[in-house]
Amino acid sequence: MITEQQVINALATVIEPELHRDLVTLKMIRDVSVQGDAVNFTIVLTTPACPLRGQMDAEATAAVKKIPGVKTVNIKWDANVPSDARISGRLQMDVRATIAVASGKGGVGKSTVAVNLAIALAQAGARVGLLDADIYGPNIPIMLGLEHQKPLAQNDKLIPLEAFGLKLMSMGFLVSPEQAMIWRGPMLHSAIRQFLTDVEWGALDYLVIDLPPGTGDAQLTLAQTLPLTGAVIVATPQDVALSDVVRGVNMFKRLEVPVLGVVENMSYFVCPHCGERTAIFDHGGAKHMAAKMNAPFLGEIPLDPKIRMGGDTGLPVTVTEADSALGQAFKQVAQQVAAKVSVLNAQAAQGELIAAGSIPIIKRN
Repeated sequence: MITEQQVINALATVIEPELHRDLVTLKMIRDVSVQGDAVNFTIVLTTPACPLRGQMDAEATAAVKKIPGVKTVNIKWDANVPSDARISGRLQMDVRATIAVASGKGGVGKSTVAVNLAIALAQAGARVGLLDADIYGPNIPIMLGLEHQKPLAQNDKLIPLEAFGLKLMSMGFLVSPEQAMIWRGPMLHSAIRQFLTDVEWGALDYLVIDLPPGTGDAQLTLAQTLPLTGAVIVATPQDVALSDVVRGVNMFKRLEVPVLGVVENMSYFVCPHCGERTAIFDHGGAKHMAAKMNAPFLGEIPLDPKIRMGGDTGLPVTVTEADSALGQAFKQVAQQVAAKVSVLNAQAAQGELIAAGSIPIIKRN
């Protein structure tokens, strides 16, 4: 007879590709049962957006089928995002990971990446919030078709608006579109802190934070107020934009925030008529700069009118064309980000140094 212990012993030989430990040691195996020649169990992933699920499926199936008498292997999948314990410890928020999306300069599509990254994570099954921390230029309401909506208040807290599976908060929901936010640093600090403490976010796997461009008050305030699990830097390929990547990466290093990686937006243009690929703003510059700065490269997003139209109409391309090449480009970036967050949180929970791939080695406080 096949025993449950035999199954567990077999699964103890399967290594999680990102964490480099076996599935049993990582407590990723649940509900093992044997019914005749069929084996059933659940693998609990560290993120629903895991990019290596297929690899683990194949390796776990192969390992169990080596047990004499096993003919069928049935795997169920679940996910439990590891928690960054610093967040609840400081702000009493039920948020497992915080992801800042930043850029060294404006006009590189940072908000577009933040919106589609958040939606891609939600589509994978994660609980996601999106905070528009660009107080001076809040664009998220327009990009998600909510520019005329207002949040309600309940028990002295604002209730986030919702769209496409996301919980949302932005200064754009609280002021008229024409109102200029002429605020000094202390007012900016107060607004960002209130968006964290006075909003009923509920339980979230990821809080994606769209930062204003540059390296100013908002970035410093956020890093001082909320423990950031990691940061994503968005850039375009040309040299004038890449010089700002260096400043962005160095800023987060000084703030002891791990850089999850760099995204190259507007990386290339594919002609819809002939299919020819053109590097309008050059190509590969962000990848080269990421390597030079010892930061991971997360992927390329093409220059395509559909992405711009999605932002203008409030229907992001990850919603309207999730299975297209454009939607898949954002999905792959989201998977890379989620995997790196899982490694950071899992290793930090074990009291280890943060050393995921080429993420800078930073010990969390």
